[in-house]
Amino acid sequence: MSRGGSHGELGQRIDYVFKVVLIGDSAVGKSQLLARFARNEFNLDSKATIGVEFQTRTLNIDKRTVKAQIWDTAGQERYRAVTSAYYRGAVGAMLVYDITKRQSFDHVARWLEELRGHADNNIVIMLIGNKSDLGTLRAVPTEDAKEFAERENLFFMETSALEAVNVESAFTTVLTEIYRIVSKKNLVANEESDSSGSSSLLKGTKIIVPGQEPPPASKATCCMSS
Repeated sequence: MSRGGSHGELGQRIDYVFKVVLIGDSAVGKSQLLARFARNEFNLDSKATIGVEFQTRTLNIDKRTVKAQIWDTAGQERYRAVTSAYYRGAVGAMLVYDITKRQSFDHVARWLEELRGHADNNIVIMLIGNKSDLGTLRAVPTEDAKEFAERENLFFMETSALEAVNVESAFTTVLTEIYRIVSKKNLVANEESDSSGSSSLLKGTKIIVPGQEPPPASKATCCMSS
């Protein structure tokens, strides 16, 4: 994540750049989610991602210009070596499974463990059950995913990249939460600077769901579904 007076297309000032990674098994629709969010496109002939690629999209959050840098990586095991550096600097993650493939959901815990082993402690994570348009083929009950998300303190949504259902909302929720946490850190840093003459970002900030106060000695949880 970076902040400052950089400029994007047409000289537009960029206040923040947030790196968000897409993870999950191959063929769960990560690249299609990225294409839908970044370009509002869907390609039925999409090929498997080889290595790493990324797209960007600029949006306004609380009158600030945020550039989202969304990274997509191959889900196949043989490309896993690519992903250790892939997580570096990420402040958000979309952990994707296919609601019609139980195995892709069963692997979510392993992906989450890897993510938490490489990423910042305050990373904002959204669990995504993709391909909700294929409800008649559902192999993962929504409740199973909700329970997992609650247990692991993740945001949760079911999406359809094909029908553009909840894709915008999922990414915007993650980016807004990242912005809220970063803004809070900057506010604390400014207050510390005012009182002590030195500025440092707050470490170990808990993720608090807007409108909710965390219970004592634990994190708050937010779960959403379509």
